[in-house]
Amino acid sequence: MPTAIKGLYAITPEHSDTATLLALIRQALQGGAQLVQYRSKSENIALKHAQASELLTLCRDFHVPLIINDDVRLAALIDADGVHLGETDPALQEARINLGPDKIIGISCYQDLDRAVRIAAQGADYVAFGSFYPSSTKPQAPLCPLGLLTLAKAKLHIPVVAIGGITTANAPDLIQAGADAVAVISALFDAPNIELAAHIFSSMFATKH
Repeated sequence: MPTAIKGLYAITPEHSDTATLLALIRQALQGGAQLVQYRSKSENIALKHAQASELLTLCRDFHVPLIINDDVRLAALIDADGVHLGETDPALQEARINLGPDKIIGISCYQDLDRAVRIAAQGADYVAFGSFYPSSTKPQAPLCPLGLLTLAKAKLHIPVVAIGGITTANAPDLIQAGADAVAVISALFDAPNIELAAHIFSSMFATKH
């Protein structure tokens, strides 16, 4: 696997101002975020390229991988560290051909353990399950039981990421159930002190073996 997938996985909030976005992510990195995912639903291709490129430089300064959500072409164009794909995104094999063997490819598996097993066999670097709690980002997403993480860890040889409505209050339960990483947007970037929130999330993994 190209890099360890563990700890706090920061997912970028939507922000049209690149300088502000970079400042937010810098705080998360200073607090200990171990991965960053650039997630933007903007149709402004030039803005997305500019933001992703600058985020990549910032993440490299912290020796933290930058993963691009959904967009294999953008990931290849800026030489990002990997891509995260959902159900309707390009196939894993297509992404691997475009990005090469050394890039991280993560796949959303929602509540589907069988899908995760298939995806792992095809060479994914990690799988993500969720939502585990109600999420403002995807309010209609069905909820996952905590036990799915435990089952996944027993069946899979790759890291398991939990996502969806995760806060500093409920993250310990997910980690205890088997999550190698927790992907967070709102509870991180809406916090009064982003660096402190990142530190609290990150410290939860310090005792995980």
